[in-house]
Amino acid sequence: MLLLRRQALAIGIALASLGALGARAAPSEIRLDWATYSPVSVVLKEEGFLEKALEKDGIGVRWVQSLGSNKALEFLNAGSLDFGSSASAAALIARVNGNPIKSVYVYSKAEWTALVTKPGAGVETIADLRGKRVAVTRGTDPHIFLIRALARENIPASEVKLVLLQHGDGRLALQRGDVDAWAGLDPIMASAELQDGAKLFYRDPSLNSWGALNVREDFAKENPALVDAVLAAYAKARQWALDHPDETRALLAKAAKLPEDVIARQLERTQLAYTPLGDAETATVVAAGEALAQAGVIPADTDVKATTDALIDRRFDAKLTN
Repeated sequence: MLLLRRQALAIGIALASLGALGARAAPSEIRLDWATYSPVSVVLKEEGFLEKALEKDGIGVRWVQSLGSNKALEFLNAGSLDFGSSASAAALIARVNGNPIKSVYVYSKAEWTALVTKPGAGVETIADLRGKRVAVTRGTDPHIFLIRALARENIPASEVKLVLLQHGDGRLALQRGDVDAWAGLDPIMASAELQDGAKLFYRDPSLNSWGALNVREDFAKENPALVDAVLAAYAKARQWALDHPDETRALLAKAAKLPEDVIARQLERTQLAYTPLGDAETATVVAAGEALAQAGVIPADTDVKATTDALIDRRFDAKLTN
C-alpha cells in the first residue's frame, strides 16, 4: 500500500509539473514503442493512461512497434522514437556504439531468452553447438545470452555459425530445419515451445538482463516533466497489469497474435512487480558488458563501469519511490 501511495503521489507530481513547461514550447506529441516482450507497454498502449494524462496539455502520443531491442535502439538513435524498450545489456552495447540514450526505468525482469533447438537436430548441450548454425538477432539479449553461454563453456564464438535473423524469422528457420538452434525470445520462444515442440536446452535466468525503458538523452534534458509523466503512466499500467492478470494475458495475446496459453507461459517467466533502479541492476549490466568485452562484441578496452554509469539515470525512477 505504501508503494501504491508513493506511485499515486508521483503521478500527481508528474502531471502538475507539466504546467512548468510554460515558457518553453512542449512537443506536440511523444513517440513511444510497444513490444510483445514488454507486457506493460502493451497495457499502457491499450488502456490509454498516457493519452489521458497528457490530453489537457494538448500533447499527443504516437505508438510504434519494436520487434526487438535492436529495432527499438535503432529508432532511438535515428530520432524517430523518444522512448524505446530494450534489454538493458543491449542498451549498453548501443551506448558504447555512440547511441545517446539513458535507461530510466525497469519495465520487467524476465527469463525471456534461452537457447532453443528441435528434436533430431543433434543439439543437447552448449558443446554441441560447435560447427552448428544458430539463428540470432544481433544486439539483443538473446545474442548477448548466447555469447555469455558460450564463454562460460569456453567455446569461442567463432566456432559457431551465426545466422542473423530477426526473432520471428529465427523461430521459422528452426522450424524449417534451416538452423540447428536459435537464441529465442518470448513470447515467440514460448510459442515455439508449445506449438512446435521446440526444446529449451540451455537456460540460465542469471544471464538474462532486465527490461530497460530508454529515453533519448536530449529529450530527457529538454523535457524532464514529460519523462516523469511517462514513468508515472508506466507505473499505473504496471499496477493495472498486476491487478488484472486475465485481462493482461488477453491484451498481450491479441497484440502478439498468439494463443493465451503461449502468453501464460511467457508471463510465468516474467516478473512484473516494480523494481527500482539500483545497484543490483547496475551490476547486471556491468557483468554483461565485461563478458561482451572479453568476447570482442564491444572493444576490449571499453570502460564498462563508466559507460554503465553514463547509461543508467536513476533520477526519474527515484521519484516513484520517494
